Amino acid sequence: MPNIIDPVTEPSVLREPSFCMDELDFDALSSPLLQLQGKVDKKPQTAAIILAGGTGERFGKEGGKQLVEIAGKPILTWSAEAFDAVGDVGLIVIVCPEERMHEYLSRAIDPFPFVTPVVLAPSGAIRQESAFSGLEMVGDEYEYVVLHDGARPLVSPDLIEHTINMVKGNFDADGAIAAHPAVDTLKVVEDGVVVGTPDRSVFWNAQTPQVFRAGIYRRAHVSALSDGFVGTDDSSLIERLGGKVLIVEGKRDNIKLTVPEDYVLLASAVRTMLLNSEHR
Repeated sequence: MPNIIDPVTEPSVLREPSFCMDELDFDALSSPLLQLQGKVDKKPQTAAIILAGGTGERFGKEGGKQLVEIAGKPILTWSAEAFDAVGDVGLIVIVCPEERMHEYLSRAIDPFPFVTPVVLAPSGAIRQESAFSGLEMVGDEYEYVVLHDGARPLVSPDLIEHTINMVKGNFDADGAIAAHPAVDTLKVVEDGVVVGTPDRSVFWNAQTPQVFRAGIYRRAHVSALSDGFVGTDDSSLIERLGGKVLIVEGKRDNIKLTVPEDYVLLASAVRTMLLNSEHR
């Protein structure tokens, strides 16, 4: 029998990041075409926490993925600019490794014209610790917090605003998250054997941004810490307290850069955006 390589679990089949990045050439494209206009309302109610503390081990590039560039801008810059363009966001907290704060500022923030104040917080050993570290930088004047993966650079200001407004417009809701419906057939597997095929219509793939009322989000973190609970995303902390979290249908191009192949998808999406801008 031939030797079969599992394309999911065998890391050697993933192409080197540098190879993926060389496939797309942006020399003929101008990044300023996609420059977003920063703005801050007179009394903003929302603080943004951008999680950029991952090591990027699965991405396989030295220095991680947050500073990898697409169309002349680091991935992290793309994410932060989207929040800078939302008037209700009055503070952007970037959570990153403490020893790399100067590097993140000098490469992803300082060279760009941000209007919204940007501060940095040290990341923790796991995502939940990083989110709590970012939350500690958020003052009581902010009624809402929005969490976002720094490695999702194509999030749009419209999606951010819509998710925030979903919480504001539903007084019985504690939060709202971006997600998209599952499109693949799902299987329940035990010990390598399929034991069921659930109805995929009730399953959604969670993304970010995720927006919460600041008060319950703080209580959820304290409760999780007290009970030793570790959630897979921020919404799970609210859910375990019985909170009501709404769904906002996100876009499938709100891709998270995780493995080298994701870079090709992201770069292709950016190329399309740039070309569409040129033809307007």
